Amino acid sequence: MGKLIVSLSPHAHGTDSVERNMYGVIIALVPALITSFIFFGIGSAIVCATSIIACVVFEWAINKCLLKNKNNSIADGSAILTGLLLGFNLPSNLPIWIIIIGALVAIGVGKMTFGGLGCNLFNPALVGRCFLLVSFPAQMTSWPVPGQLTAYTDATTAATPLSIMKVAIQEGDSSILEQLPDSFSLLLGNTYNLGSGCIGEISALALIIGLIFMLWRKIITWHIPVSIIATVFILSGIMHLTDSSYANPFAVIFSGGLMLGAIFMATDYVTSPMNSRGQLVYGVCIGFLTIVIRNWGAYPEGMSFAILIMNAFTPLINTYIKPKRFGEVVKK
Repeated sequence: MGKLIVSLSPHAHGTDSVERNMYGVIIALVPALITSFIFFGIGSAIVCATSIIACVVFEWAINKCLLKNKNNSIADGSAILTGLLLGFNLPSNLPIWIIIIGALVAIGVGKMTFGGLGCNLFNPALVGRCFLLVSFPAQMTSWPVPGQLTAYTDATTAATPLSIMKVAIQEGDSSILEQLPDSFSLLLGNTYNLGSGCIGEISALALIIGLIFMLWRKIITWHIPVSIIATVFILSGIMHLTDSSYANPFAVIFSGGLMLGAIFMATDYVTSPMNSRGQLVYGVCIGFLTIVIRNWGAYPEGMSFAILIMNAFTPLINTYIKPKRFGEVVKK
């Protein structure tokens, strides 16, 4: 048993803990979860419940059977949060067996392979989502139209606002953007007869309420979400002013997984930079990559890939962007 080394006084008592922060994020996701039930009904319930249960079971089984850990980590809430975020990144008509595969990859590959909570290089939920997107592209890009509360795998699907934006850019035709709902409708999640994307991205307003809660509880800081959203807004605004075939910046930030990624995925403690300057650099780069992938990449959405790419650069950012040590004298 190692020595417990305690520094000299004064000491500050902190109320933060893994459990408090994990369950705090889960509470912040409740408005978006309720909204998803309102828009998708039974499909949202099945996908989210399956994802959460599968993630918890896989983490318990890996700890118990493979790693032989006596103190199982499922009580800290991280497996529940991973399952909920994975479910939020899936369409509401995804078959159960595909969800279970995604949960296995998220927990088994994205998290436990690296040593569990605190050791993973990439966001586990996004690892699971991107694996499914590459492995099952047809099922992962089939977007149900909101309002089909009792439909599941047989739900009617349609193109999403991001798909319409992509076609307008490719065709160079701004008239295609007339199919988009107005920005206020996108903020609320009312996409008319269009597909609305993943479960958790249906309402930007519900996600912003979660952001306000987390800022109030000091679970996260403003640096990452604000820098991502501001970067996307500014770049998309510039492109809209120079070419009308690009959508207006409000439609861009309220569509797709931008809000979900900026608020809940990019702010993951383990995979994001430790200090505020590093977080700003990290956020700006995510915003820039999101715009590049959305406008000129193969997929209409680029948020997940942008976050995973910058997850890989987090150690480098932490190495080269450090806060000044207390009492340090800078040498000339």
